Amino acid sequence: MQREVRVSLHKRSAGGIGFLVALLIMLAAALVIWLQRQAIYDWSRLRGYAPSDQIAQLAFDTTMTNPARRLFYVYHPELNERDAFNHNCSGFGEQTIVLGCYVSNQGIYLYDVEDARLEGVEQVTAAHEMLHAAYDRLTEKEKARIDTLTEAALKTVTDKRIQDSIASYRKRDPGVVPNELHSILGTEVRSLSPELEEYYRKHFTNRHAIVAFSEKYESTLTERQNKATALELQITGLKEEIEQLETQLSAEQTRLQADRPGVNTQAEAVAFNARVASYNQDVRSLNSTISRYNSLIEEYKEVALEAQELYKALDSRPTL
Repeated sequence: MQREVRVSLHKRSAGGIGFLVALLIMLAAALVIWLQRQAIYDWSRLRGYAPSDQIAQLAFDTTMTNPARRLFYVYHPELNERDAFNHNCSGFGEQTIVLGCYVSNQGIYLYDVEDARLEGVEQVTAAHEMLHAAYDRLTEKEKARIDTLTEAALKTVTDKRIQDSIASYRKRDPGVVPNELHSILGTEVRSLSPELEEYYRKHFTNRHAIVAFSEKYESTLTERQNKATALELQITGLKEEIEQLETQLSAEQTRLQADRPGVNTQAEAVAFNARVASYNQDVRSLNSTISRYNSLIEEYKEVALEAQELYKALDSRPTL
């Protein structure tokens, strides 16, 4: 009896050890899966995925490195028309023009800007959104380091548009500023510190190519704005000149009509005719100014219409 009991205890002990080993293996496997969860997620997302020609071209145009391109493709980027874009980016608000969005663990969505005059918008937006995904994957330590560098870089940025954009983010939600700054500086600011340039080289082989796209479409918009502003100043100046000339001519016409009956001698007639000739010359000058004014009005309308078309092409918000 004692011998049988000893054998039974030995068997139970071996079974317990086997169970423990199996449990340890399972825990180890779970740990490996946990540690490699990002790689597994990426693998599952890329398995069988093939980017469209347009998306592949955007990755090429923005000189994404292989790791950056892989990250970009993990989120199955899409070029969306207005309705699909607003559906996919619905959580980003409709009061602000949005050209792209990165939705964590879901996708990257880009607004399809079809106006050829705005070439470069889609490239900059693609790089911008990819950088959001990259920032999302930084360790807390690395985020702190990059945030310090980007805040320092912001102090050197003189572009009012970028300063205003960051100020707007800071006013709405200060918590998103580091993330947005990370994307904006990387795609829109030409001169950065050596440390930041080295960091962005992980993502782009030629970051300045993206900045050039940004500068190109921004100059297209700025050129129209500046031209419209210059035309407004000219139109305002001519309007004041016309009003002044009209007032002067009206007064001179009244004086000529009043003085005509008093012209009796040859000398008076010569002097009066000289005044009439001067008056007629001023009328011709006024008509020429009015003609120039009308031409500027038409030119302003064309520039304003063109600017309106450009901004409409960029406006992803739902139509009412």
